[in-house]
Amino acid sequence: MPRAVVTGGAGFIGSHLSDRLLRDGWEVVAVDNFLTGSRANLADASRDPRFRLLEHDVSKPLYLDGPVDAVFHLASPASPVDYLRKPIQTLKVGSLGTHNTLGLALAKKAVYFLASTSEVYGDPQVHPQREDYWGHVNPIGPRGVYDEAKRFAEAMATAYHRFHGLEVRIGRFFNTYGPRMRLGDGRVVPAFLEQALRGAPLTVHGDGRQTRSFCYVDDLVEGILLLCASREKGPVNLGNPREMTILEFARIILQAAGSASPLVHEGAMEDDPRQRQPDIGKARRLLGWEPKVALEEGLVPTIRDFRERIESGRSQGKVEA
Repeated sequence: MPRAVVTGGAGFIGSHLSDRLLRDGWEVVAVDNFLTGSRANLADASRDPRFRLLEHDVSKPLYLDGPVDAVFHLASPASPVDYLRKPIQTLKVGSLGTHNTLGLALAKKAVYFLASTSEVYGDPQVHPQREDYWGHVNPIGPRGVYDEAKRFAEAMATAYHRFHGLEVRIGRFFNTYGPRMRLGDGRVVPAFLEQALRGAPLTVHGDGRQTRSFCYVDDLVEGILLLCASREKGPVNLGNPREMTILEFARIILQAAGSASPLVHEGAMEDDPRQRQPDIGKARRLLGWEPKVALEEGLVPTIRDFRERIESGRSQGKVEA
């Protein structure tokens, strides 16, 4: 059977990818140092004898015995709350972690998948964003530690392809949501959901007219696997092109959660992008991929998951951080 390494395997997207690979007949080695990941995310995978969990920081050299067919490098803090609190670790996993996992893929002659991000476009001056747009990023701003780590990771992966002939795939993820997003994560989906379910005001930064596009995690995982199986070397956007303002998104959340929470406005976040929408023409053309799950549909299991964890935390007298 094929064998995959998934770094950040205990994270939100990494755990869903691990579950899907197991369902598809893979053996999976999930690597995580639990900086932001959770063992609870791997509850299903851990019951499968083809699954192995390795607690390790990929910023340090990574060695594995046996064959490896694919390396999926998803390890990184991905929320502003996390990468502003752990800026050095974020830069290290994007640089050293990428270098180490590329070395593993090269040694094993494996396909290498890099989880990049729409953040490489920064506060874009081109809309919607296509893969041939180079971006508008402030390298010394507070978000630069994440944005530039991912931009460097893309450059490093591309260099390994050009110099060593390594089979590299780069997926640029746009806002993704679904079950297992961490409570207290700080990103707009978990923030709004937690506030709505607790009956607290929804915090809108700035005027709320900034736009985002939200992709359900199952759709993203399907895109990852299709891209990995393709021959496409350049980056490919993976996201949902349905664009909406944060105010529109807040109203959808309130309706889906059955909440009457008010909206409160706070100051805008520094370097917060005003627009974010993927052009997925390349994914449609080369992969035959596009999102299938509507936002309102994907919010049903997401809200159910959030509600269960919030209620469990209350019953145990604790709140997940």
